[in-house]
Amino acid sequence: MPDNLPHTSGAVSDLEKNRALLDWLRWQAGQTEPHVRELGIQQAQEQARCERARAEMAWKIQPQRSSSTALLHRVGCATYPDQVGLIFREDALVALAEPDIEPCEVCRPQTGLLS
Repeated sequence: MPDNLPHTSGAVSDLEKNRALLDWLRWQAGQTEPHVRELGIQQAQEQARCERARAEMAWKIQPQRSSSTALLHRVGCATYPDQVGLIFREDALVALAEPDIEPCEVCRPQTGLLS
């Protein structure tokens, strides 16, 4: 075979192979990216659910004022929005047993606490 003719054997060149591979990888990425996004959304939603569930298991005490008694609230109670000094079930039970701490009549923190 003369040296001046182009190489026309039936073999696929490395360049063509790598271009095909790159096209396939781009297709794979296009198929995978939406799934990764959906998994990220699901993970964020699950984390938010866990945080809400944990928050529902917390209480807070509104300090006694001169003319009122101290009140025990659920953490999400809007009548006392302060989020400082959250307490958990055991401490909420102790607080509820104290004579100078009453349960909030709006959020009813004793519901589920005493059962």
